[in-house]
Amino acid sequence: MSEAVAIAHPNIALTKYWGKRPGAGRFPAVPSLSVTLAGLSTRTRVRFDGALSRDRVVLNGSTADGETEARAVELLDRVRAASGDARFAEVESRNDFPTASGLASSASGFAALALAASRAIGLAWDAARVSDLARRSSVSAARSLFGGYVELDAGAPVGQSPMDDILAARPLAPGAHLPLAVLVCVTSEAPKAVGSTAGMKTTLNESPYAEAWLSYAPRLHARLREALLARDFTAVGAFAESSALAMHASAIAAGVVYWTGATLEVFAAVRALRAAGVAAFATIDAGPHVKILVQPGDAARAKAAAVAVPGVRRVIEASVGEGARLEAPPGVGAAKAT
Repeated sequence: MSEAVAIAHPNIALTKYWGKRPGAGRFPAVPSLSVTLAGLSTRTRVRFDGALSRDRVVLNGSTADGETEARAVELLDRVRAASGDARFAEVESRNDFPTASGLASSASGFAALALAASRAIGLAWDAARVSDLARRSSVSAARSLFGGYVELDAGAPVGQSPMDDILAARPLAPGAHLPLAVLVCVTSEAPKAVGSTAGMKTTLNESPYAEAWLSYAPRLHARLREALLARDFTAVGAFAESSALAMHASAIAAGVVYWTGATLEVFAAVRALRAAGVAAFATIDAGPHVKILVQPGDAARAKAAAVAVPGVRRVIEASVGEGARLEAPPGVGAAKAT
């Protein structure tokens, strides 16, 4: 038996990648820049065992099936092919936050799975190679291999890059570079009705604003990147909110609607905070939950405003977190992927 345990954190994209290049491989159509979150985590154990007759994947105590199981098995197949080890694996993964609801559980989940599986089977891959492995199962998972602020380039246009090319995320700046508090306003504990992959595909195929999004997103990404490196919190927040609104505008025009009434109410609360002089900004991924971006000194006031919004079940206060890491046996320090 060969076993490893990994812990990874979800990330939120400050500039969204919404959309993939046509074809296989999960190559993003536009670049993205994210922040890894402390305060939410996935813990995944992978055990390869010659006595197993098939892979077994357990998520949050229940046996996975359908697309969730298929994507996990695809990742396991990749490490088996790379290592030459044909053993099947037992995977046990648990999130301490709502799963498949728009809180980036696939990002932390596949980052943890990629790190644990590659180590358990004996592959001495560096963080970039593990990031690429995770990306092929979930694009956002490539970014959760690293802590702080993380960047992922767009994939090369179809026909210009072979499928075996590595596309990995890379750390851009540590969390201390721009202190940030993220208030995750949970509006539902249930899985979202439309998955991210399906939502992206529908948006690019059917939205009248798809081409505008693909053109605008890289320009906005470059501006936010510059603002981040300059430590300009206000500009970072404003560009992040613009990216989220543009992404969702293109999706809504294709009939892909993740927002609920509570989503809009939190947005209104954020705008009210700004009007009152608090530098607060909102971002939303593919789900109904709003993430409020504030400087740490304003977190308490922003959290009080968010908790008061009808439909907000709870508010998770997060800070900038670290990258994925291996959980070492008792008495041994954990090993980071980065």
